[in-house]
Parts: sequence; C-alpha cells; structure tokens
Amino acid sequence: MRPATEPSINARRLLDRLESLGCVGRREDGSICRLALTDEDRQGRDLVAAWMRELGLEVRVDRVGNLFGLRKGLEDLPPVMTGSHIDTVATAGKFDGCLGVLAGLEVAQTLDEAGIRTRRPLVVAAFTDEEGVRFQPDMLGSLVYAGGMDVREALERPGIDGTTFGGELARIGYAGEMEPGALAPSAFVELHIEQGPILDHVGESLGVVADLQGISWQEVTLSGVSNHAGTTPMRLRHDAGYGAARLACFVRDLALSIGDSQVGTVGSLRLEPNLINVVPREAVLTVDLRNTDEGRLCEAEEQLAAFLHELGQQEGLGISTRRLARFEPVTFDAGIVAVIKRTAARLGHPIRTMTSGAGQDAQMLARVCPTAMIFVPSIGGISHNPMERTESSHVELGANVLLHTLLELAGN
Repeated sequence: MRPATEPSINARRLLDRLESLGCVGRREDGSICRLALTDEDRQGRDLVAAWMRELGLEVRVDRVGNLFGLRKGLEDLPPVMTGSHIDTVATAGKFDGCLGVLAGLEVAQTLDEAGIRTRRPLVVAAFTDEEGVRFQPDMLGSLVYAGGMDVREALERPGIDGTTFGGELARIGYAGEMEPGALAPSAFVELHIEQGPILDHVGESLGVVADLQGISWQEVTLSGVSNHAGTTPMRLRHDAGYGAARLACFVRDLALSIGDSQVGTVGSLRLEPNLINVVPREAVLTVDLRNTDEGRLCEAEEQLAAFLHELGQQEGLGISTRRLARFEPVTFDAGIVAVIKRTAARLGHPIRTMTSGAGQDAQMLARVCPTAMIFVPSIGGISHNPMERTESSHVELGANVLLHTLLELAGN
C-alpha cells in the first residue's frame, strides 16, 4: 500500500553522491576523465557498488562488466530496470550518465525509507563503455546485453591505447560470470540530462524522449603524397590535408541540404607527417552522421560515398573507409512514454515530447523490453565538457518523476 503522503527523493543526498562520484577522475581544470575500464573507472565502479550494498541491493556483474543492483520485489517477476553509465569522455562533467545511475539508487533508498515494497523487483544498472571513447562502438555494454554483439567479440575489441576490452575488464576486477541479458527486464526507464539546448532554450524543466536518432560512424583514410610545401606546384599535389578539409565542408553542407533532423560532424582528424612545410601524405578523420529517419540516414551515407569516390579521382587520393558503428533510429515504447507524461502531470509539471540526438543505453534496451527516457535540462546545452551543469531543482524534479514512473511500472 502507498502511504498517504507521496514519497519524494532526497535531493541533497542525490547531489552529494553526484559530487562524490564526480571527484573520481577529476583533473585540476575541473574536468573528469573516467574512460571505460581504466583505474578511474574501477574506482567509480567500486564506489557505486559500495552504495548498492549499503542499500541492501544484491550486486551482480555480467561478463562484459555491466553492473546491477537488484532490489527484490514481492513477487518473483521480471524486474523494472533503470540506470545509465558512469564512464566518461576525456573532458567530462559530472552529470552525463551518472545522474541516471545515482537517481536509481536514490529511488531505491527513498522506497526503503517510505516502507514501500514493489510487486516487481527493481534493478539499477550501470552499463559498461557507453561513451565508446576507449573501446568502440559506443554503448558497447548495453549492446552486448541486448544481444547485438557476441561476448567474445566484445572481449576482443581493441582499445585506442593498445589494450583489449577483455584484458582491461579482467585487470580492474569486473569480469563477471553472469551472462549478459540473463537479468531480463519487463521495462527500462533512463533519466538523463538532455546534453542539448532545447529545454534550456525554451525554459522548460522536463522532457520525455519518444525517439532517438540513428547513428552512422565511419573512419575515413585519405592517402596522398608527401612533398615539399614550397616547391610543389598546387596543380601537381596529392594533398591529403586538402582532401580532409573538403570532406569536412562536405559533411556540413550535406547535413544542411538534407535538413530536418540530419546532422553531420567531423570530430577527429589526424594528419601525417603533420609538419608545417610538408604536404600531408595521409589524413585520417571520422564522420558522424545522425538522423531520426532511417531512409534519410541511408541517403546521407550514399551521398558521402559518392563524394569520396569523386574526391579520390579529382585529387589523386587513395580512399578507404572503416565502419565504426551503425545503429538504426529507435522509437521508444508509447506505453512507457504515456506513463511518464501521466506521472509528470500528476506531479504538476508540464513535459515536452522530444528526440534524443545523442546515443543512449536506452536505445539498446529498447531491443529487449518497453523503454523510454526522461530528460532534464543542460544549462546552455553544454555536455561532454567540465562546464556541464543542471539546476539542482531540475535534478530533483527528474528524479521524482523517475521515482513515480518506476512505482507505477513495478506496482505497489
């Protein structure tokens, strides 16, 4: 039975945990670097696992290091799951991913203090390598969990630093024995900061995510000829650096020409030999294309391929591409979206229906169970940056909507 007074999360406690976890991997400039399966990631995992045990949750770890805290229900039913990730990019703030994990712990503690037992178990999850910085693709842990990648393939994934996923997982002590996906949820809800400017720009406090953009990541290598920057006529150059510049401009123009939700980014570029007075012989760069419409995303990929072919012929460059990640757009469960909307209305807060432009663990969970997300604003739309901020009142609001959404889904 629900008490006469509605339960509410302890915002101060949640913010304190966010700050404590944010100290793990923090640098002198205030940024946080907690790449997947590093020593800093291990320290963060140890802290989260310790909190789980303090709350009486049963801690489980699967073969790719996904970390789960299980709160038993009144009946032995498939659980309702919430959570996100605690790994970061190299220059992160303290909210991305961590809010979803720690809000889940706060929900569990709030229910304990209110004396509420749910019919279904509740699970708080921290998925491995969501960011995909050290080991690709991104969302690797939840991808394996949802059956989209074999465990062996994941364990063999190379890192950017010469390591392997499996080797580092074992080194930090988080190579569990449970098969990914063995803890099968009835529903998944992820609370996350928006990481974009929309809510902050329009002055709204809550978003419910109805769909998520498809993602196409490629690495492109342009091979030219090194030569003297002063003596080689422009018309006789095979300049990989120039080719990279043209490609970067093309990606931006492509996104603008397709329009709607299409975006395109060249986020990484490396030139060889990278000397001021030498025509570059090689350029290696990444192309990130995203769209909520699979057909238009495919169109963007086709136009990119045609441009690369033409560029190679025009400039006498060798062109090779390597697929880094490819995920189709996701439409979240209408029923869970409706529950979140209804919950926000009952708590007296308007909520905006939104699209997620960032990849999230929830898009992988949507393969195996009804799934949706709750967004709270990012001040200035800033994320993946030490200046990442979310108002304390918005953290509290989002966590309370998560609390009551999980209560309805789990039954009490």
